[in-house]
Amino acid sequence: MQLRGKTALVTGGTDGIGAQLIRQLRDKGVTVITQGRNAERCAATRADGFEVVEADLSSKAGVDPVIAAVQGREIDILINNAGAGADHDFRNPGVPDLVTSDATVFLNLNAPIHLITGLMPMLKSRGQAMIVNVTSGLAIAPRAGGPVYCATKAALRSYSQALRYQLSGTGVHVLEALPPVVETKLTAGRGSRKMPAEECARQIVSAMEDDADEANVGMVKLLQLVHSISPALARRIMLKF
Repeated sequence: MQLRGKTALVTGGTDGIGAQLIRQLRDKGVTVITQGRNAERCAATRADGFEVVEADLSSKAGVDPVIAAVQGREIDILINNAGAGADHDFRNPGVPDLVTSDATVFLNLNAPIHLITGLMPMLKSRGQAMIVNVTSGLAIAPRAGGPVYCATKAALRSYSQALRYQLSGTGVHVLEALPPVVETKLTAGRGSRKMPAEECARQIVSAMEDDADEANVGMVKLLQLVHSISPALARRIMLKF
């Protein structure tokens, strides 16, 4: 896709990978509308010249204002980047917090589905449009400590694959981006070999320009290779990750 002159809605654009995506897209000549839920980060992003919708996408009540904010706009690109993890490990003391788990499921899976559904007529009307769903390398093979997060990303991967087939010939292209472990607040405390968010965003933007079906970012390329040879081996490796 030729990005210059396009308009993009990017969720989770006030921090992490999303913060890098919106800046790199702006550098490519894209008009960016973004979403965030932290008031302070939203204010800082507005101060940097971005249009920001402050909303919490962990429930439908937060999705509706985002859709309403772009009604009447010509949106060419929807990037479902917002996401969160949830502690859900029965090897640890106590019982996992199901309220947090439910919110994570909505944010990581239901919110993208709601946004895609709400914006689909607009995207189809553009002639050429793109949906970018940011999943994870953990959508290919899960790690034991994050089953809820992994399940949502695997579900969004499946949804993306089916959606791509449905939209064939409509002018709406579906790209799935699969990051590795990236240096963000979400991965704090998880080892030291993390990809910088800036490089992750660069590879996703490059895949958008190439109209790729998947952006296997960084070490996810190796994981995909291992999985293609032996899914069982990929699972054994990642479960211990």
